[in-house]
Amino acid sequence: MTNSMKKGIIYLIAAPSGAGKSSLVKALLQKNPDIDLSISYTTRAMRSGEENGREYNFVSIEQFEIMKSNNEFIEYAKVHGNYYGTSRIWLEKELQQNKQILLEIDWQGASQIKRIFAAITNVIYVFILPPSMQELKNRLISRAQDSEDVINLRIKGAKEEIMHVTDADYIIINEDFNTALDNLLGITQIANLISGIQFEKNKQLIAGLSSI
Repeated sequence: MTNSMKKGIIYLIAAPSGAGKSSLVKALLQKNPDIDLSISYTTRAMRSGEENGREYNFVSIEQFEIMKSNNEFIEYAKVHGNYYGTSRIWLEKELQQNKQILLEIDWQGASQIKRIFAAITNVIYVFILPPSMQELKNRLISRAQDSEDVINLRIKGAKEEIMHVTDADYIIINEDFNTALDNLLGITQIANLISGIQFEKNKQLIAGLSSI
């Protein structure tokens, strides 16, 4: 299927914990309100300041298992002892409406989504990296959300995740936040110039120009 026939855009944003993915995504969505954020389901505990349905749809392990058995997830994974999953129904409905969708996701989920949807939609996979492992550890410590054992587990997991960075279409080093945000915004701007997206947005203009 050519780009002119594909519907919508899926942005897959992956990063090791502490790389600044969530902050960058939040800032991006403020600058580009045309992008819809996929709210994943998770079994992890809600953190201070979070709201159900905003950062995640928080469910019990039992609820997650029922949803999984009902084939309600397009992808799911267990990360740091907690389950995360993406709604199949929501994603397919958004694509039918030619929407731009953003998923905060791990490398495993990104690989699954790309394999499933690359033939029918524009899938753009972005991996965000910290400037160093020491800086990653400093950020995990400064946010004061995890114990030392959990931080060490996240560092170990980060090294494993980074091994898969070459699967991404774009890599952003989040050393300076504003520069990283400009990079991410630039990727979304370029994506909107894909022929199929431009044709959908400018059907009348293109039809008029081609009839001259």
